[in-house]
Amino acid sequence: MTPKIVRHIAELREEIAVFRRLNPENAQVGLVPTMGYLHEGHASLIRRSSQENGLTVLSIFVNPLQFGPTEDYDRYPRDEARDVAVAKAAGASIVFMPSVEEMYPEPNRTTVSVSGLTDRLCGASRPGHFDGVATVVSKLFHIVLPDHAYFGMKDAQQVAVVARMTRDLNLPIDIVPCPTVRESDGLAKSSRNVYLNPDERKQALVLSQSLAQVPGWLEDGMTEAELVVRIRGKIRSQPLANIEYVEVLTYPDLAPPVPDRPLSESKEPLLVALAVRFGKTRLIDNMLMFPAEVN
Repeated sequence: MTPKIVRHIAELREEIAVFRRLNPENAQVGLVPTMGYLHEGHASLIRRSSQENGLTVLSIFVNPLQFGPTEDYDRYPRDEARDVAVAKAAGASIVFMPSVEEMYPEPNRTTVSVSGLTDRLCGASRPGHFDGVATVVSKLFHIVLPDHAYFGMKDAQQVAVVARMTRDLNLPIDIVPCPTVRESDGLAKSSRNVYLNPDERKQALVLSQSLAQVPGWLEDGMTEAELVVRIRGKIRSQPLANIEYVEVLTYPDLAPPVPDRPLSESKEPLLVALAVRFGKTRLIDNMLMFPAEVN
């Protein structure tokens, strides 16, 4: 079934209200927030939502608040027809595609900020980014009032930030983290992959290849500092790779692990997170580890 295209907040609220009224036995609503240029990672979120809810709202909005002044807002890939085709195939009920003027009709004077969790990783290198994310996600939550919201773990920091915001604000929404979807050769699917030239695309495989070696390195009793050195060395084997960060943090609190203690002894989940530029393209990837379950 072709999803209904909605561009205005009032119309979306009315569509959802009618659905809930007419479907009291299956009235749950799922939300999949995206910035469009959909790929299989997004499609997997839509499919899961459509399996678990009576109505799935896919939002497509390139949010200017989460882009810095030197970042790629204007060149961020957009393809409405392609996105609608992906949404239809994956089972979305409604595609919400508001304009910037619809989402921000006046200069924005209210923002949502999640302290602590946004000081590291992408938050350190992209000041204000997660304030923009938290603000737009909060707006979407209040517009849609979903029962469940689906986010990919490729951006594990975003999942942690949104989940904490939801708890802190007592929003009755279940945040559903979903696994990272990868290309057949291991590269994490991303809308920005289209920017990579053939050499950059080939060398970008070092991200997933580095992460694949982490479990073995943990078995060797490495500390956080030792593991970071080992991963950086692996990534630097590719001449086009420009490392922005390699970090190991507890999850979901995003705190440093105990220094000088083997990571294999951690009682908390560990996030190994990477951000690397290949040419002008910034890629992120990560692995979530559960050492306590192994030992």
